[in-house]
Amino acid sequence: MRALVLNDYAEGRFIDTQVPRPTPKAGEVLVRIFASGVNPIDHKIRTGVAPYAMPELPAIIGTDLAGVVVDVGDGVTDFKPGDEVYGLTGGVRGLPGTLAEYAAVDARLLAPKPANLSMREAAALPLVFLTAWEGLVDRAGVHGGQRVLVQGGAGGVGHVAVQIARAFGADVYATASAAKHGVIEAYGATPIDYHAARVADYVGKYADGIGFDIVYDTVGGPTLDDSLVATKPYGHVLSCAAFRTHNLAPGALRCVTLSGIFVLLPMLSGEGRAHHGEILREATRLAEAGKLKPLVDQQRYALSDAHAAHDAQAAGKALGKIVIDVVS
Repeated sequence: MRALVLNDYAEGRFIDTQVPRPTPKAGEVLVRIFASGVNPIDHKIRTGVAPYAMPELPAIIGTDLAGVVVDVGDGVTDFKPGDEVYGLTGGVRGLPGTLAEYAAVDARLLAPKPANLSMREAAALPLVFLTAWEGLVDRAGVHGGQRVLVQGGAGGVGHVAVQIARAFGADVYATASAAKHGVIEAYGATPIDYHAARVADYVGKYADGIGFDIVYDTVGGPTLDDSLVATKPYGHVLSCAAFRTHNLAPGALRCVTLSGIFVLLPMLSGEGRAHHGEILREATRLAEAGKLKPLVDQQRYALSDAHAAHDAQAAGKALGKIVIDVVS
C-alpha cells in the first residue's frame, strides 16, 4: 500500500513509498482510509516536539481517519466489511497512523460514520469531538440552563464544543476574532471579540458579573488565566491546552474546579478506548439529528500535499479543520 513514512524527526519530512498492507490482529479492523484529519498534534509529532506521543521511527503518523472496513480480526463483532467508519485511531507511540491507504486499528476506537456526512467531514471530527465531549459532558456534566463560555469558539475543538453545549441546552458564548463571529453565530452562540473585550466586561455583560457556569479553554496561556476568573464561584474550568505554568490562586479562591483534557491518553495507555468509540457514536447521533456539523477548510490536499497541509495547520490560517484526501 501507499504510505507516507517519517524516518527522521530532525528533518521532519515524509517519504512517499510502498509498504506492506497490514493484516488485522484479534480485536482489530482493517480500514481503507478515504480521508485523514490534520490536528495540531500531528505537526508536533512530525517535528519532534511532542515526546509524550512520538512513535519510534520509521513510522506512519496521522491521527484521525474516515474510511471503509475491508477486513476484521478475530473477536470483532461490531463491524463488518463494507461498513463506513471513523475514529481517532493512531499516529502515536506504536499505533499505525492514517497517512496511508490502509490501517489496522483497534476496533474499540471506531464508530459508524454519520450517514449524512462526507468522508472529509467525518475525518474532521474525531479528535476535536472527543476532546470537547470529554470536557463538557464527562468532566463538567453540562446541562440545560447553564451559561457556557468557549474560549476560541471558532477553532477545531471550540466550534464542536459550542455545538455540544447547545445540544445539551446550555446558553453558549464564545470568544473569537471579529472576522470569525459569523461562524460563532451560525452555530447558535453569542460571539465575544477577544481582542477588544476584557474579562470583567464580558462577565458583566453576559454572566451577571458573577461568572459562567463552565468555561472551556481551548487556547491556553493567558486565556487559561482569564478563564479562572471568568468562571463563577464553584464553577468548572476545562482546558485542553494547559501546558504552561499558571497561578491557580484566582480560581482556588473561587473554589473553581479545573479539569485538564488530554484526549490521547486512551491510545497511549490502552485504558478507556471503548469509551472513545461510545463517544463517537454520540457524535454520529448528533450529526444525523442535524445538531453537529464540522467546519472543514475548503482547501483540498492530497497525500502528496501532506507537508503543505501540516504547515497550513501550524500557521493557523485555515478556516476550519484541514483534511487530507487519501482517496481522491
